[in-house]
This record gives sequence, structure tokens and C-alpha cells, in this order.
Amino acid sequence: MINKVLILLVSLILIGVTSMSEAKNKDNGWDKVFLKSNKVSVQKVKFNNRFGITLVGDLYIPKTMKSNEKLPAIAISGPFGAVKEQASGLYAQTLAQSGFITLAFDPSYTGESKGKPRNVASPDINTEDFSAAVDFLSNYKNVDSDKIGILGICGFGGFALNAAAIDTRIKATVTSTMYDMTRVSAYGYNDSIDENARFELKKQLNNQRTIDFKEKKYAKANGLPEKLTGEEPQFVADYWGYYKTERGFHSRSINSNGNWNLTSALSLINQPILNYADEINTPVLMIHGQKAHSKYFSQDAFKKLKGENKELYIVENANHVDLYDNLEKIPFDKIEAFYRENLK
Repeated sequence: MINKVLILLVSLILIGVTSMSEAKNKDNGWDKVFLKSNKVSVQKVKFNNRFGITLVGDLYIPKTMKSNEKLPAIAISGPFGAVKEQASGLYAQTLAQSGFITLAFDPSYTGESKGKPRNVASPDINTEDFSAAVDFLSNYKNVDSDKIGILGICGFGGFALNAAAIDTRIKATVTSTMYDMTRVSAYGYNDSIDENARFELKKQLNNQRTIDFKEKKYAKANGLPEKLTGEEPQFVADYWGYYKTERGFHSRSINSNGNWNLTSALSLINQPILNYADEINTPVLMIHGQKAHSKYFSQDAFKKLKGENKELYIVENANHVDLYDNLEKIPFDKIEAFYRENLK
């Protein structure tokens, strides 16, 4: 019999767990959950990763850019279970206003990007997605290919840091409210799962594989509740307040309107990221909220980094979700200055 506590844990893991609503924005042809800037232009782009999966992104270009000018560029993705029309797009638009070409993209198997089955996560493929975005930017006519950085939010902060460890073309990396999805999948929140509990979890997930094959469909993890009861952990209420309200709801977002495949957790359990984070010799800025339940991920990952060009910046009185879209909490001035200094 499936252990309901362990399956609930997997479900929470796969949640990843000054905006306008998606519906209101669609009235003027804008499908993002944040207000449109008149300082940048946006165009839809497509590119393939090395697994042959077509990724779809929004390219944000400063309107001040000259036709023959080459600018520094930043590839952005996350949070885990979100789409480019949410937090990553907000980061991309804001940084484009500061003179960077930015690319907010949907990871493989999610949003408008391709790949089947849908709503699957992979530490290998999701790390590769960042390098594929660098492939695209390196060949874009107005990008200086020697001045490319990346930025990952939440679970894609971990994948961004992992990409920085393998891709030497990445010259500067920012993580915001970072999650290590492989650590939380294998050990639970605050490393609360021991070897025996992990074995039971693996048994249940592998039994589910047998059922999925037989039924020719993939079981889904439980997502965020449609309504809050008031008994949820605070971090679940924080996620709900972003993904399930007009603040951040988007119909293509897994966390807003869908569910991860339950067995996605298997590869996350078995393939830890950040093994070579100590070999990153390019600049890294890690940002986390003082009150975030996830702060320990950034603190511990930062300890692995070497060199004087690394910084962990803690935002006072900010929780995990504040760094998705709270313009009073996200330190954009600091992020811009970091990229300005290290992409020159």
C-alpha cells in the first residue's frame, strides 16, 4: 500500500513548492502576469537543446539598441513548475530595461517548449536547457558571445549553478531563492528523510512506474490545493498566494494549473547536482530571502564555491516567494551591477 506521507512529500517537492492577472493582460494581447514595459520589445524564439527538444522563449530587447550593436545577454528560467510568462519574464524584462538582451525560456517538457511526456523534470536535461539557451544567444546577431550570463530562480537556480560548473561560455551566474531539487527529492525538506524512508519512497515510485506502463498514462503528483484551509504550512500558503491568485496564475504553469508527473522524482533522487560547483571560477551571486524556508539551500551551496568572486546576499524580511515578483524585495540594482561588472 502506498505510503501517503511519502507520496505527499513527493507532491510538495514537485510543487517546487506588482502584477496583473493573465486574463486582464490578454485583453491587450499581453500574456504575461506582469505589466508590459514600453522600454523593451519582445519576440518569441525557438531553439533546440542537444537532446533535440525544441525550447520556446521570449527574447527581450532594449528599444535603445542600435541595429548593428552587440550587447551582453542573460538567459533566465524558473521557478520550478513556472513558465516564462511568470517570474522569469519579469526578471528578463527588468534587466532588458537596463540594457541587456535577455531570454526567458520554458524548460523542456513544460510551458510552450516541446518534449513528451509533459511535465517531467530531469537534472541532466534541465541543466542542458541553460546551455541550449547559451547556444542560441551566442549566435544571435546582436549578442556579444563573450558576454553571456545566466539567472535561475527557485529550482532553476540549482540547475543554473550546475550549468555554470560545466559550461565555460557562461561568464556570470545569478541564483535567486535557489532550490536544490535533487537534494530535496532525495532527503526531503531540511534533510528529514533517512535511508530507510528513501528506500520506501523509491519502492512506491517504482511500483507506480509499473502501473503507469500498464495503464498507458502517467500518474500525477498532487499539486497546490484549489483552496486553502488555513492548516497548510506557511510556505505552501506562500506558493498558493503566487500561483493560484491573479498575482501570478498562468494557465500553462504546472504549479498554477496542472501537476508534475509523480515519477519525475526518481531521476532527481538518483542524480545529484552541484558535485562540481567548487570548480566554478566565474563570478556567482546567490540571493535569498532572510525568512525563506529554503534559505539553507543557498547557504550550503555557497559553502561549496571557491574564490573571491562569489557572494551570498540575504534580503531582509523576504520569504521564498517574495523573490518571484516583489519589486520592493528583489535587489535588481544589485543584480544589474553584478552583470554590468562581470559581462564587460
